[in-house]
Amino acid sequence: MDNDKIQVDILGLSPSPAPSGSGYALILKEVGGERRLPIIIGSFEAQHIALELEGIKPPRPLTHDLIKNIIEQLGFSISYVYINELRDGTFFAKIKVDVGSVDEIDSRPSDAIALALKFSVPIYVNEDVMNEVAFLPDKEGEEENTEDEFLSKSESEQLTDEPSDPFTRKLNKLQTDLKSAIDREDYEKAASIRDEIKKLELSR
Repeated sequence: MDNDKIQVDILGLSPSPAPSGSGYALILKEVGGERRLPIIIGSFEAQHIALELEGIKPPRPLTHDLIKNIIEQLGFSISYVYINELRDGTFFAKIKVDVGSVDEIDSRPSDAIALALKFSVPIYVNEDVMNEVAFLPDKEGEEENTEDEFLSKSESEQLTDEPSDPFTRKLNKLQTDLKSAIDREDYEKAASIRDEIKKLELSR
């Protein structure tokens, strides 16, 4: 493993404390260290990660279960996932696969981490990313306040899992809602969301 890859574990998920209250904070903790890296992710992605952390198996496969099943049915696997970049306030990730000449596949960190949990493989963060935005908790009694302050700052600066431009963020939100409606088999709602997506794409 390259020296610029720092292994992390998932410390937890919590609702974002920022005034907007949107999304969840996924907290990553450096293995063998104390640094924390928070990433603001959507509710849909947080739900997938929370189910896996709690060992809850849905009655039917959700999106990340389906991706895992397809990868395994094709005879492949995942070696690790890697949060490799923070650009314009958005985190980017790679999924390392063992598929012939394919090396790493681009991904959102939340999707990469959900798959890392499914395959029980390591999660890494680029050292430059950790150095730029990770924080060290203060003394034991002050850790919670420090984390809340940092998360509020992170969201206000758009240190998120999603692109920063309004069109893309709205489109991604609608697509997330669409996947959620389909997973719930609420096809009437899904059809309505598809119409909204079409209108949004035509308005650009």
